Amino acid sequence: MPNTLPAPSIVAAVPTAQRAPLPHLLTPCQGEAARSLLAFVGSLPLGESSDAQLLAAVIAIRAARDGSGNLTGMDLRALRLGDAEGALVALSGLGWQPQGDLLAGDPSTPVPVTVPELSGEARPGRSLLFGKSKRSRVSGWTTRTLAAKPVKKTSSSARLAALFLAAYSTSDRDGILPAGLPAQCHAALPELLAKNFLAELAGDRYQLSEAVRHLSGRYLEPDGQPPSHGAGDNSASEQVSWDDWKARASTALRRHVESVEGCPLCTFSTARVAEAFMRKAVPVQWGEDTRSACAEWERTQPDRGPRAAEFAAAFRADHGHGPSFKQLCKGMGWGKQPRALRVLVVGGLIADGWLTNTDPVPWTLRPGQAYRPAVQTGLPSGRRGR
Repeated sequence: MPNTLPAPSIVAAVPTAQRAPLPHLLTPCQGEAARSLLAFVGSLPLGESSDAQLLAAVIAIRAARDGSGNLTGMDLRALRLGDAEGALVALSGLGWQPQGDLLAGDPSTPVPVTVPELSGEARPGRSLLFGKSKRSRVSGWTTRTLAAKPVKKTSSSARLAALFLAAYSTSDRDGILPAGLPAQCHAALPELLAKNFLAELAGDRYQLSEAVRHLSGRYLEPDGQPPSHGAGDNSASEQVSWDDWKARASTALRRHVESVEGCPLCTFSTARVAEAFMRKAVPVQWGEDTRSACAEWERTQPDRGPRAAEFAAAFRADHGHGPSFKQLCKGMGWGKQPRALRVLVVGGLIADGWLTNTDPVPWTLRPGQAYRPAVQTGLPSGRRGR
């Protein structure tokens, strides 16, 4: 298989085995509380100390109700901080004062830690106002996420990133890297991918691995999608931006866009169509695990080329535009595939000439030069499969 494929960029870990999904730890409202906790931690002047930020997250959620949270020496050790003493010093600089010795004292004795920003005196401007149940659930979620098998022994930056990415993810769709993700966490994202905390990572989009999707923060939006970062609530501005983009497009491209927007069979939302056309493509990279999964899939699909071309032709005749990669794979009955594998599968069909598209324009798949309609030749020509 060629190493370079004309397909969108995806970096992916090996797909996890199918299993019954674990129940979510958080409701959507509790997920919002988790995001509030992380926004609070991200606003603290702690520089790029992941140790201090991790410790702050654990203490803050415990102190969310009355401004004081208990921590034991065993809790501190369980965090596996690279520099626990330095983290305590950094928090003490903010006025977070433990009422005991967490480093050398009895490791099982709870030590109250006062958080001035969350105390009663600061209540009118407090960031975290959680009820007992919500505080308890988010605290448990924090502990479980940091102790999850894929991240338990990773760096502090990776575990801090895991908290953010879990909180800002839905259980079954892409998350978008939050604007408040600490700078040092960006460098740790490949570590989360390698450890299989992340199943996919492409640009600013990611998806949690199946084994940890029960940790997702979830959202209240009807379609389950997280809000678009940087757009706020100004939907009018988003619409103007999309209209401006279309106004600058060529006549042919605009006609194609309108066929997708107005397709009575697909019924895509305007936001989904706009995002697909306006997002920036990034270079393609493939992992060996994804290549192996693709090779295994190919062995079960010897007639994939002709069948995919026939499907693309029929789809285009019905819809007035080509299928997306996902629509093609679903229509072919190839099951639910990780996006990285899906892109590699379709990219291989394009490379072998069974399909073609106008890369990177979405919804442009159509039969390639290797395909000859059966009505003309009686049998498809070219190579049978790959």
